[in-house]
Amino acid sequence: MKLIYFSLGYSTHDYRFLKAISDGGHEVFFVQLEGNQRQVESRTMPGHVNQVIWRGGREPFRWGNLFKLTRDFRRLVKEIKPDLIHAGPIQTCAFIAVLSGFRPILTMSWGFDLMEDVHRNKWMEWVTCFVLRRSTFFTSDASVTRDKAVTFGMIPERTVVFPWGVDLQHFTTQTEHTPRNKQGITLFCNRSWESRYGVDVLARAFVKVAQQRDDIRLLLLGGGSQGANIRRILQSGGVEEYVTFGGQVSQTDLPHWYDMADLYISPSHVDGSSVSLMEALACGLPCLVSDIPANKEWVVEDENGWLFRDGDADHLAEKILAAMNQREKLPEVGRASRRLAEMRADWKKNAEALMDVYRSLNK
Repeated sequence: MKLIYFSLGYSTHDYRFLKAISDGGHEVFFVQLEGNQRQVESRTMPGHVNQVIWRGGREPFRWGNLFKLTRDFRRLVKEIKPDLIHAGPIQTCAFIAVLSGFRPILTMSWGFDLMEDVHRNKWMEWVTCFVLRRSTFFTSDASVTRDKAVTFGMIPERTVVFPWGVDLQHFTTQTEHTPRNKQGITLFCNRSWESRYGVDVLARAFVKVAQQRDDIRLLLLGGGSQGANIRRILQSGGVEEYVTFGGQVSQTDLPHWYDMADLYISPSHVDGSSVSLMEALACGLPCLVSDIPANKEWVVEDENGWLFRDGDADHLAEKILAAMNQREKLPEVGRASRRLAEMRADWKKNAEALMDVYRSLNK
């Protein structure tokens, strides 16, 4: 099959999708809407992927450029003559793909487009309905986003949900001795420092815990627009000395950071099936996460982790202290995490669901 894969940027997720498509024997043309201003590491293109040069791919998307981008995308479609367009997020890439007039289109939600962007204003609601009612098929990584898509007009029978998953050989439990905090516990969070991911909630909770216990540490990766506020919370609380700021870390080095931790924390307000959560599960970490719907699809209280009330720093602090008081239970909870990852988060298996969709649309 010849297809166009149309995405916002070129992330780790895009690399894995492109590689799976190419490895599946399909001829794939990669169209990128925006440039990669925040790319962490040099990422080569998978073999046999045709990277398309067009009017887009140079700067952030602006609505004022919609007509020019759509016109040029139509030109690409006429030249490439694909059998299928795979496009997302919904309000940008999939919108342009639908406006091109081509069918069939597989619209893929990236989570934030249905959990956050759609609620920004009436225009975004209209665009979402417009795209989903004209999409041939829809896929997402969580039931909560699939259900949202249906409420905005997607035909339920034309949807499929599969977690994007992780490489279970790369993200795995370590059998050898690791330098973990043997007196207390070490927390780990690698969510982006943007408002939707709630790292400021974790910072406030950590201050509360560290003021009561001096045997707790925090490994904090990433960065973002909330950086100054997060550092201010930790500094004013007098606990910055207990925090290790790791900055941006490559996929190659990331398992090492999971291995240094005792408890993974995701305070996100908005998510689909979080890949970083699946990485933590695969690495055998107990997970303490906000009680948003997507997280509840992965974390079961007292089984492979715990839930705290979204946005409630006091409740998060209570749950951290509770985990510290039952430290001997953490390895058992971590083993349950790994078992769940092996059952549901294996990218090699989950990518086959995408190939099945392609085959159904090529009949």
